[in-house]
Amino acid sequence: MPQLHKNIEYPKARCICNTSLRYFLFCCVSAFVFLVSGLQELTAQNRQTIVARLLPESNTINIQQEIVFHNNSRDTLNTIYLTDWNNAYSGKNTALAKRFGEEFDKSLHLAKERVRGNTKVISIVDKNYRPVAWERTDSKDLIKVQLNFPVYPGEDFLMKLSYAIKLPSSEFTRYGFESNGNFTLRYWYITPAVYNGEWILYSNKNLDDLYSDKTDYRIVFNYPDNYILTSDLHITDIRKIDNLQQVVLTGNDRSDVKLYLEKQNSFQTYTNSKLKLTTNIEYKDLSPEIRDISVDRVIHFIYDHLGTYPHSKILVTETEYRKNPLYGLNQLPSFLRPFPEEFQYELKLLKTTLNNYLENTLFLDSRKDRWVTDAIQTYLMIKYVEEFYPDMKLMGGLSKLWLVRTFHIAQKNFNDQYPLLFMLMASRNLDQSLATPKDELIKFNEKIAGKYKAGMGLVYLEDYLGDSSIPEKIKEFYNDYTLLPVDATDFEMTLKENSAKDIDWFFDEYVSTRHKIDFTIKKVKKTEDSIYVTIKNKRRTNVPVSLYGVRNDTVLSKYWFDNITGEETFRIPYNQEKRLVLNYDKIIPEFNQRDNWKSLRGFFSQNRRIKLQFFKDAENPYYNQVFYVPTASYNYYDGVVLGMRLHNKTLTTQPFLYDIVPSLATKGNALVGSGLFAYRNYLDQDNLYLSTFSISGSSYHYAPDLRYSTITPAVSLGFRTDDFRSNIRESLTFRFVNVIREKDPVHTADNTSPDYSVFNTRYSYSNNGIINYFAWFTDLQVANNFSKLAFDIEYRKLYQNNRQLNLRFFAGKFIYNDTSSDYFSFALDRPTDYLFDFGYLGRSETSGILSQQIIIAEGGFKSKFRDPYANNWMVTANASFNVWRWIELYGDVGWIKNKLEPERFVYDSGVRLNLVTDYFELYFPLYSNNGWEIAQPQYNEKIRFIVTLSPKTLVKLFTRKWF
Repeated sequence: MPQLHKNIEYPKARCICNTSLRYFLFCCVSAFVFLVSGLQELTAQNRQTIVARLLPESNTINIQQEIVFHNNSRDTLNTIYLTDWNNAYSGKNTALAKRFGEEFDKSLHLAKERVRGNTKVISIVDKNYRPVAWERTDSKDLIKVQLNFPVYPGEDFLMKLSYAIKLPSSEFTRYGFESNGNFTLRYWYITPAVYNGEWILYSNKNLDDLYSDKTDYRIVFNYPDNYILTSDLHITDIRKIDNLQQVVLTGNDRSDVKLYLEKQNSFQTYTNSKLKLTTNIEYKDLSPEIRDISVDRVIHFIYDHLGTYPHSKILVTETEYRKNPLYGLNQLPSFLRPFPEEFQYELKLLKTTLNNYLENTLFLDSRKDRWVTDAIQTYLMIKYVEEFYPDMKLMGGLSKLWLVRTFHIAQKNFNDQYPLLFMLMASRNLDQSLATPKDELIKFNEKIAGKYKAGMGLVYLEDYLGDSSIPEKIKEFYNDYTLLPVDATDFEMTLKENSAKDIDWFFDEYVSTRHKIDFTIKKVKKTEDSIYVTIKNKRRTNVPVSLYGVRNDTVLSKYWFDNITGEETFRIPYNQEKRLVLNYDKIIPEFNQRDNWKSLRGFFSQNRRIKLQFFKDAENPYYNQVFYVPTASYNYYDGVVLGMRLHNKTLTTQPFLYDIVPSLATKGNALVGSGLFAYRNYLDQDNLYLSTFSISGSSYHYAPDLRYSTITPAVSLGFRTDDFRSNIRESLTFRFVNVIREKDPVHTADNTSPDYSVFNTRYSYSNNGIINYFAWFTDLQVANNFSKLAFDIEYRKLYQNNRQLNLRFFAGKFIYNDTSSDYFSFALDRPTDYLFDFGYLGRSETSGILSQQIIIAEGGFKSKFRDPYANNWMVTANASFNVWRWIELYGDVGWIKNKLEPERFVYDSGVRLNLVTDYFELYFPLYSNNGWEIAQPQYNEKIRFIVTLSPKTLVKLFTRKWF
């Protein structure tokens, strides 16, 4: 009989007979569980018995565990791997910590020890109580066990573990201990990894995709009696000893064990003829009767479309929903939500229940083949809305408001969000194939776009087949593989079996690649009884496309064409259609839908009318949309600049872009503004993913009553690695900056021409991580009277002790310089910005608050010097490190060389308040070549600041983790 480890804490016996007796019986029950487990008849799958005690005061669980590992492979095993995902919270170099860093989240890196999780393994022994050798892998959340004797095919290996886990704070992944004293337990115990010819070893990356074999569980869980335990396992026994509650839980054919311990119960149980559902999904202002109807509707829908759930009850929680919510307008605060509460509650319940229904019954590799369950889940959500809420709009009740209803997006149905949000990524060349492993997906693809593409794929397939086979095949697949090992090829075989058409394209192109789908109608020719239509496959992605004949928004005909790899001409009957439209119902996630139609009423009817709209909208392929947005900005010489921005930027990115901002400067009532015309060509050629051809211009004032204008044609190439999650980006830019300025009468003595042109080429590299940041660029400028070469490198590192080091190096050298002023010279602290790249609020100011604005470029110094320019060469280095949170010490050193003068050594130092790096910072100089600056008069004028007012730039601060 397995022995309970002496280090596991149990209730202390009191010096009274009855209490001692109860304690003795309590321990006997725990031991009896192990005995029964050990005497069970061997079954051909894994079994686990766990005796655990929760200690809330230290957020720990002491565990005695017996694992029976069944070798269902044909190989003889000498090692076994165990997953210990709770230990992923233990350090700053685990896969989980690195994942957080990749998504610009420093919470786990900066976390105090008291909120981290870890696992302390006390012992691992075999069935004869002989110790077995074990070690952690580099990932820290996987354990390699070296067996004392081999496990042959079809045989079992029994191991006993004693360990203690310290639970993490739920602030990281929503699992662990909560601030209110409750506990959400998932991935809290050690369990074997899967072996199917090789070990499938997955680390915890906050993806909720632990891959485990089907297992029978028996758990004796001990916890203080002021808690209420909720689980989807069977409760076979409940005992109470003093202030301790002991619950015996059993469950067969399970993949995971989730436990919720609360001081006040938040769960409700609903029972109908199909299933018992326990949930704490939040709702607002829904009566018990309405909730009963909603739950019943959801359960029956899932049962009708999938089949019987093999377990007696299912647990659906708010925690699980919040980890994968309904993204969109229903993420708004409750007082702004435009959807009926009943609709929101049902979709929240449906999405989470479907996820658990599939996750708990299909033993699928949810990291490698997750697209299968994503496809089924999203497809059924689409069908649910079609069946019960067919008139629901994407913007809900907002679509009826007079300010909103004129927008094209307000006319879209709720299910139109799926192609819209997928195309948001595809139009930016950030989409990934459905076959991409889950941990390699960009966060937006993993959470939203990939799921939506998968679900749309089944809708696309269903429409192509033109029968009811897809719902039947999904149900067949679920029932054939419930509680069995399964992979994506099994799903493929089920869909292909007895298919009326060849659907190889779905798996070979739609699932396995990220090739864009893009068709156009090249030309049409109409006769009395026929139409000859030529369809061109612009991307050569071999998938079928639908063609509709439409008259006055009424569909008169529909055809499917496939195997179009170039241009193909088809003859169809003429049924008095007025136009032909490809993909009229938008079921196919097509890259460009603006060239999908041809009118049959003559050449001039092909032209799309111009539609003027406010702000921004979804793309309407039948109009040339021009958006107008009032704008406001500020600079010292123009004052508040009020403008009207005219652009064609829809929610999804278009290849051709224009953005014109005519404006009025309130200081001087002058007309100012800017404009951009660009063509972006997204590529899939090796690492070159984007080429941009543009011409831009601007006209503002650079000093009181002095105007400047720029005209800049440019070509830019963007490069990235094969790993889309990587923050590494490279670019090569060529531009020709033409500047036209009004001459400053104050500086008539110098011979600097007010107008000039500069050819500029720059290669830049950046790896913009939040833990490790590394970027550099080399820049060449050539003009009539000067040429210069510059090199800039920057490095930041957040160390294990939470100290951050910032280093920057700059070197610049004039190749030739025939200028007579310092306008084009290198600057220590405040470059003149003759290319007009920087967002100075007062670029020509030499005194006052605006002169204290600093942009870290060229020298990067913070102190002001009397002669800060170099017309020959400059070498500088900047460094800072934090002493407490966002308070840092900085220091700068450098050498500058002017023509006909010896080089000079310069330095400064001070305190930096790094409130938001690169966005809002303050610098307080202390000591420099100027002496002790803090002791000098008018010190407030020496303080420097960085501020970013651009909304577009600020938005990137919050969206960068998604893209």
